[in-house]
Amino acid sequence: MYCPRCGDSLPPDVTTCPNCRYRLSSFHHRITPSEEQPTLKRTAGSGEKHFDSLYNRLGGKDLVERAVDLFYDSVLADERLRPFFDDVDMESQRKKQKRFLVYAFGGPLIYDGKDLREVHQHMGVSEEHFTAVMEHLQKALQELAVPGALIQEVMDIAASTHDDVLGL
Repeated sequence: MYCPRCGDSLPPDVTTCPNCRYRLSSFHHRITPSEEQPTLKRTAGSGEKHFDSLYNRLGGKDLVERAVDLFYDSVLADERLRPFFDDVDMESQRKKQKRFLVYAFGGPLIYDGKDLREVHQHMGVSEEHFTAVMEHLQKALQELAVPGALIQEVMDIAASTHDDVLGL
């Protein structure tokens, strides 16, 4: 396994990268070896290598913010999913989701929110709901013209949360 932030090789049982102190979520441990190879690039003029995270390759904060806003606009228009958000402060929810995705994609934030399993345990999320959320996420990324290979990386990360979200 590699750290999503700095690209250092990590033993399978670590929860925090010893190099950059990045806190790994449970879904990072489920990424298969073929999906976890970091892209290392040389920083122009410095000779230094840095990890080219999915967050950076997607376009950083701006893309994540626009994607989350499109995603929730679509989710809230979906009769299957809207009831989950009836009593939710959506401004706060969007902020939390943006922070979580920055973290999940290897960006500069450390996610300090609740565990996915804990958050979803009493919600009654079904396979149908999970699939609908995945469809809305993919649609939002497509609307933003994210390249297919990057969408697939995002979808792989999202799919890796399946068991935690469904409490399996």
